[in-house]
Amino acid sequence: MTISGIDKFTIKEVLSEKEIRQWLEFPSRLYKNDSHYVRPLDCEVGNVFDKSRNKLFRHGDAARFLLFDRDSEIVGRIAVFYDEKTSAVYEKEENGQKTGGCGFFDCIDNQEAADMLFDTAKHWLEERGYEAMDGPINFGDRDYFWGCLVDGFTDPVYNMPYNYPYYSQLFENYGFKDYFKQFTYLRDLTPGGFNPIVHEKAKRIFSNPDYTFEIMDKRRIDSYADDFLTIYNKAWGSIPGTAKLTRQHVIALLNSMKPVLDTRLMHFAYYKGEPVAFFLMMIDLNQIYKGLNGNNKGFNALRIFWRVKVSRICDRAISLVFGVVPEHRMRCLEAGLVCSLEAQAIKKRFKYKELQLNWIGDFNPPMCKIAESAGAKLYKTHITYRYLFDRNKPFTRAKLQKNGSKE
Repeated sequence: MTISGIDKFTIKEVLSEKEIRQWLEFPSRLYKNDSHYVRPLDCEVGNVFDKSRNKLFRHGDAARFLLFDRDSEIVGRIAVFYDEKTSAVYEKEENGQKTGGCGFFDCIDNQEAADMLFDTAKHWLEERGYEAMDGPINFGDRDYFWGCLVDGFTDPVYNMPYNYPYYSQLFENYGFKDYFKQFTYLRDLTPGGFNPIVHEKAKRIFSNPDYTFEIMDKRRIDSYADDFLTIYNKAWGSIPGTAKLTRQHVIALLNSMKPVLDTRLMHFAYYKGEPVAFFLMMIDLNQIYKGLNGNNKGFNALRIFWRVKVSRICDRAISLVFGVVPEHRMRCLEAGLVCSLEAQAIKKRFKYKELQLNWIGDFNPPMCKIAESAGAKLYKTHITYRYLFDRNKPFTRAKLQKNGSKE
């Protein structure tokens, strides 16, 4: 499908293998002079649109588009998608509406070009009965490719979007509004750097023999998968936009991480032997993938192995997920997990210099307070925007959580 609109531009749906390759490669050309940009692995982006890999296609659909100028040069791209189960949750909210999404948006600094991309996504969703779209988001989990960077244009961490500063104006000028913000907090990993209050709280929880803390053992990954599943689904399964996980999903996730997993960053808490909390970190793979141009095959596979196992160039740890089951919140478990991390990750031989706590929603004030109490400072801000197709309908931001977890 080719759509001609404004005389300056032509938009075309991505269908052929050549067009898929062009769609994947466009951002690396757009950011070729930006030293901060790290191209995501093509295979990871491609998996989002692979019907055999992305289970959301069972009750949803997606399309991708490329924007060309008069000289047939690519000047923009976008993806649009919907997931009926997630949309059903949004419909139940106050002033709710059937909501799809757009993402993987990249564009030159031109409002007409951006508007044509947004219009195409809007019309695609309208044809399928949708009333709103969020963006830029992912057709999948929230912790991948989610949000528009509006503050903190420094080196991006793995799976957190990076974009030029003008992107926010392209969204807002079109009519998108701030649905929620996602904060990234930063703190240096230096011995004794955590707030003394955190250590006092940790002492109280460590002195209670009913609570125990441990780091993951790769040899028992299936057991930890069960613990992860129990905690995650209790802590996050009821939150709008966050689907419950299956055991198969968790085992696949942990096994996929094995080659780059540092178990000393994976911390679990138990109450009388039952899993009640976790604080899971990982190395920042962007430090490993930088300069690979989205390719992890052939010689680049050897480069990845060398960087992870031999040179150990990664000195940044990033948050993967944090959670406490509801019945054990407000019992200082977060302090115990933070101090458990401190005891492992800042030992000299691990060389971690900083910790970034990313994807903490502004709808989750308790988690913001936990990050701040650990001595972390606000470092970056992303925004998830929402656009209502009926411009007269009242706009409502994401609902605040009273007792949050995670990011």
